[in-house]
Amino acid sequence: MKPFLILQLRPEADAADNEFAAICAKGGLAPEAVKRVRLDCEDLPTGFDLSDYAGVIVGGGPGCVSDSPAEKSAIEAKIERDVLALMPEITARDFPFMGCCYGIGVLSHHLAKNVSKARFGEPVGTADCRLTEAGKADPLCQGLAPQFEAFVGHKEALQSLPEGCVHLVEAPSCPFQMIRYKENVYATQFHPEADAVEFEARIRIYKHKGYFAPEEAEKLIEMCHAADVTEPERILRAFVERYTV
Repeated sequence: MKPFLILQLRPEADAADNEFAAICAKGGLAPEAVKRVRLDCEDLPTGFDLSDYAGVIVGGGPGCVSDSPAEKSAIEAKIERDVLALMPEITARDFPFMGCCYGIGVLSHHLAKNVSKARFGEPVGTADCRLTEAGKADPLCQGLAPQFEAFVGHKEALQSLPEGCVHLVEAPSCPFQMIRYKENVYATQFHPEADAVEFEARIRIYKHKGYFAPEEAEKLIEMCHAADVTEPERILRAFVERYTV
C-alpha cells in the first residue's frame, strides 16, 4: 500500500508529536502506513513525487497565512513556503488532500487569497457545526450526525467560498468549517483529529500564544472534557479509508 504523507506545521515538538499520534489514531493509520515530515525542521524527501503517496494530510499550526512577512518568524515563513509550494500540483491533479485548521487557510490562500482576520476567527472551544445539503451527499460525511460539535481555535479564516469549492459544513461562529475543491481536495477549519485529551494538551502548550488569556486555561480544559466531540474524527477516518490504495 502507498503511505499517506503527513505534513506538520507546528514548531513545538511536543505539540507536533501529540498531533501526529492523534492523526494516526483517529485515521486508523499504522506507523508503516505514513510518511511524516515536520516542515519546521525538515524538507520533503529528495526526489519527492506525489504519486508515491495515497494522499496528503496537513496538520494545524500557530502560523497565519494572512500575516505580513514582517510578522512571520523565519521558521513560520519556511513552513508556509514549503506547504504552499505543493498546492498547485495538488489542486491541478485533484490529488487526495485533507487540510486540518491551518490547512483550510493554505488551500484557500492558494485558490483565492481570501484568508484574513477580518471575520470568523473563533476562540478556543467548540463550534456548533451543521452539514449543508452538499455535505449530506459528500462521501466523507456519510453517516455523520447532521449537527455536531467540533474543537476550534483560530485567529484567521477564509472570508468567502473560493471558486470551484463546495461548502460541506457550516457553523454560526464561522461559516466555512469544511470545504471540498473539485472531488478530492478537502479542508476543515475545525480539528478532525482532536479529542478532549489532545485539545487539553494544546491548551497547555499554547497557553501564552495569544489564543486566550492564560488565566482562562483551566476553564477551557474543563469545557473540552464536558463537550461531546465524537463526529469530526469520523471524517478523518473516512478520508483514509476512501483513499487507501
